[in-house]
Amino acid sequence: MTLTLERAPERVVAIKSTAIELLLSLGLADRLVGTGFQDAPLPAHLDAPLPVLSDRVPSQEVVLGTAPDFVYGGWESNFAADGAGERQTLARLGVDTYVAPAACRSVKPPRLSFDRLFAEIAELGAIFDVAAEADALIARQRATLAGIAPDHRGLTALWYSSGTKTPYVGAGNNAPAMMMAALGLDNIFAAIDEGWISASWEAIVDADPDIIVLVGTDWNSIAQKKALLAENPITSRLDAVIHQRYLTIPFPAAEAGVRNVPAVADMAEQLAAMNFGE
Repeated sequence: MTLTLERAPERVVAIKSTAIELLLSLGLADRLVGTGFQDAPLPAHLDAPLPVLSDRVPSQEVVLGTAPDFVYGGWESNFAADGAGERQTLARLGVDTYVAPAACRSVKPPRLSFDRLFAEIAELGAIFDVAAEADALIARQRATLAGIAPDHRGLTALWYSSGTKTPYVGAGNNAPAMMMAALGLDNIFAAIDEGWISASWEAIVDADPDIIVLVGTDWNSIAQKKALLAENPITSRLDAVIHQRYLTIPFPAAEAGVRNVPAVADMAEQLAAMNFGE
């Protein structure tokens, strides 16, 4: 969907933490007239009062009630008839829309890289006429990324996002793959050309990853994941589980957005401190 703007948006609804936090990182808090589906509390450096419309995806009626001129969705599915409204419908009503490129499903995005992530930041900077702020943010993140040394021990890893009976895991072409590659980890599901997939515990046990990345969410916490792995008769035998070789990351940092680079830096520190009996 082509987006042509005559001027920078002034009344914005942002849906999902990735969208909200990128706008706040660009200094655009005063343009937010509504937010929805915030996955977790804001990081301390972005903490600001937000005009919350809904804990989940706000309805089209609620969105239109804010008189927005722009809706920024972190997931393409946010723009459904039973969600914030279909993009074509909103366009007919004079509301422009934007979907985070890495979250597109109707047109499969290319494999995510930090360059593509920074391109989204630059594009939002152009849309909102804050190119200088976007460039400064990209420069800071590039500097942080350049200071992260990948691990060279040839370690394999599982990215465990959610799920109990059926684990939902990071595969080969979105944020988990990008972040594990930056850490120097060999993703056990890298060959699958998807962002996330439903896997099986048996496949995970067969791969026997050296490390397990645990994504913390309100509905499936780090502690719950550790307990499940330790109590499951087959995963309890994994060396990574026995020795608690876990890297942890909060959910908003596990999807493409401004938290990815800081999260990689944090996980690199966790990894460096990990004991492999060497």
